[in-house]
Amino acid sequence: MAASTPVPRHVRLAIVGSGPAGLTAAIYASRATLAPLVITGVPSGGQLMITTDVENYPGFPEGIQGPELVVKMREQAARFGTEFLDANVRAVNLNVHPFVLDTGLTGLIHADAVIVATGANARWLDLPNEQRLRGHGVSACATCDGFFFKGKDIVAVGGGDSAMEEATFLTKFANSVTVVHRRSDLRASKIMQERARKNPKIQFRFDSAVEDVLGSDSVTGVVIRHLPSGKQETLPVQGLFLAIGHDPATEVFRGALELDEKGYLKTTDVTRTSVDGVFAAGDVYDHRYRQAVSAAGLGCMAALDAEKWLQEHREPVAQLSRVVGTQQLPPIAARRESR
Repeated sequence: MAASTPVPRHVRLAIVGSGPAGLTAAIYASRATLAPLVITGVPSGGQLMITTDVENYPGFPEGIQGPELVVKMREQAARFGTEFLDANVRAVNLNVHPFVLDTGLTGLIHADAVIVATGANARWLDLPNEQRLRGHGVSACATCDGFFFKGKDIVAVGGGDSAMEEATFLTKFANSVTVVHRRSDLRASKIMQERARKNPKIQFRFDSAVEDVLGSDSVTGVVIRHLPSGKQETLPVQGLFLAIGHDPATEVFRGALELDEKGYLKTTDVTRTSVDGVFAAGDVYDHRYRQAVSAAGLGCMAALDAEKWLQEHREPVAQLSRVVGTQQLPPIAARRESR
């Protein structure tokens, strides 16, 4: 006999994502007695889960480990009544109300309002030792980790505005910054190029690619290859910073919410998305600041906006049976997982 399909569950507010934006939204929403359900994503916790020392988050003068900060925020949200579902949102239908979120085996979630806080993921090079040394000299956030590289030599990868901005920022701490770029010229704007080129601490390796990062417990060198000649060289450096962009975790919302040309959610009035009743928080639309504290602030704003919206839309929940079946979503729904 076939297993029965889980009965859809109705909540007032669903929060998709469990980084600082989603968890802060949950803290505010649960204190407002909205009984939010956080669909965490698997793995949960966002980029803080792969961050070691966090020394720029207010309230922790001695710093705190990224995973520990996530645990504390989750415990705080749970204290006020937030529920957590450790699952991925596999599909959505935002053309009906309540909105429908499909989590696969755990069934459908019907939500009166939704906060999307799925974040963005830094692009990595997939080097042999890259993942092993993340947080031990390999980073994708200069403003987060630059302080730890005082007096050290660093390689920064990239050729766009973000790369030039991060390389320039790193010179505040580092002894030297070598920018490695695959092309013969930079893609950055003229003003950003000029600023970097005029900085005596920055040097460039064009037509080159990073092949590997070396070190046992911390970075001791970076292997680069000159692409035209194929010649390899090891640079004795203590840090590798990647500035080759981020990918927003919005694929599951493609076709359901308006995105910009880079895939980030478009918003108006700070947190409102293109669908009334659906809000955004954190790096899923903020591609400028990308900090835990700014994501937390945006999570607060999204929760307050969602609370106000729910107060203004108190009409009884419409029956879904005539609009969408309880067994599956209509074809319009996206079918990619979101974390």
